[in-house]
Amino acid sequence: MSEAITFGTDGWRAIIAEDFTFANVERAVYAMGLYIKETYHLNKDTLDVPVLIGYDTRFLADKFAVHAAQLLMDMGIKVKVSKRDVPTPCIAWATQHEPTAGALQFTASHNPPEYCGLKYIPHFAGPATNDITNSIVKHLHDMPVGYKVPNLPVEYFDPSELYMASLEHIVDLKKIGASKLKVGFDALYSTSRGYLDKILRDCGLNPSVLHDYRDPLFGGGMPEPKPEYLKDLMALVKKEKLDVGLATDGDADRFSVVDENGNFFTPNQLLCLLTKHLVKNRKQTGAIVRTVATTHLLDRIAKLYDLKVIETPVGFKYIGEIMRTGDVLIGGEESGGVSVKGHIPEKDGILANLLLVEMMAYEQKPLTEIWADLLKEAGVTLTYRRADLKLTDRTAKGLMQRLLESPMTTLAGKKVIKEGRLDGLKLYIDHENWLLIRPSGTEPLIRLYFEGTSPEHVEKVMEDFQAQVDAILEDLEKQFVRSSDKTALSPLHSR
Repeated sequence: MSEAITFGTDGWRAIIAEDFTFANVERAVYAMGLYIKETYHLNKDTLDVPVLIGYDTRFLADKFAVHAAQLLMDMGIKVKVSKRDVPTPCIAWATQHEPTAGALQFTASHNPPEYCGLKYIPHFAGPATNDITNSIVKHLHDMPVGYKVPNLPVEYFDPSELYMASLEHIVDLKKIGASKLKVGFDALYSTSRGYLDKILRDCGLNPSVLHDYRDPLFGGGMPEPKPEYLKDLMALVKKEKLDVGLATDGDADRFSVVDENGNFFTPNQLLCLLTKHLVKNRKQTGAIVRTVATTHLLDRIAKLYDLKVIETPVGFKYIGEIMRTGDVLIGGEESGGVSVKGHIPEKDGILANLLLVEMMAYEQKPLTEIWADLLKEAGVTLTYRRADLKLTDRTAKGLMQRLLESPMTTLAGKKVIKEGRLDGLKLYIDHENWLLIRPSGTEPLIRLYFEGTSPEHVEKVMEDFQAQVDAILEDLEKQFVRSSDKTALSPLHSR
């Protein structure tokens, strides 16, 4: 049923064989087809402008892609399907390399293996904006009753070579090759295998590679480059005495890095490092665009280098929209998405990893020393924490409504001096001590983000927030919630 199709911050994701079925895929693709015909195929001169279709390494993703292609072809739309699973940034890059009507990408990104997903990427190579998604959603009921997708022959293409060649114009691969850095790479069974490792080999390095084959079960884990899923990479770096370890998520649009000691570097740290690298070593300028949930250490760096900071809601589509129209040096988010000037307005984990290695080639220092230099220059060390509130949908909505109507006025004994409502509720004690509360766009959770100038202060804010939320939940409970719905903070990871 079309009611099961819900577009979140980056497309539609659902469990395979429950809501992500061939029947629902047909409805979603048919809706996208109608949008494409209305937007791109306006006259006889544009009828041959193709739609590209890609997919990740998940179970049935390739079959969904072919089925979608056959449906669009039956609607009179020219289609080309990727020969193999493909990174999201690669298929996105291909949309603007030649005239296209955008792309469909079947991916659930970093979600568990039982999920699949679908998103539409417009011709400008960035995430679909809300107006585009809303236009597609309007057509979800428009597929004719009893419609059957015909078994049509499909045209295939390979976007990899041109995409990887484009990275040579952004990253100094000769400098990377000359550095002789010892690099580890954990593909996490993802679409980045045969991309990042190939580029490193071609420029003269010999990376040590893990999990570079397709496994729809992702080795029993998740294709999410977080510490708990990068233990093999951490061990490899220490065992082989490597300089750095690299990883991407399932569709290679996010990245993570492990330092020479096998320690995980957070996306917030990496964004700060890459920003400094672009300014210091590559002499570039432009605005920093970050989401409301991303570290304010970037703001410190911006002040040091006289750069403008633009804050957006969570979701790279907001960053991408600004990158398409303004002079942006770097755009990034705390979840590991980043893109830079001269590239597509879409997050790219392959490019981000290459830029990180390029930075090390310039600095000729271990990653830990480069980070220490940045903190010394910034003059502050910020502590960042994330947590979730797992509530029923009704309780979560009630809690958010209460917080928005009556925001907390103090946190850990300190006065809240400012409120931000760009995305959820952001409470400031000062510019570097803040708390963000926002509902997830992809899961039934309330996301919590804390940052402050000391670990002790952040812990106190978390404890006080918990106490105040408990009081609100208790009051809500009296109205409509069972006692079992009351919950405590569930930390995701410490940063």
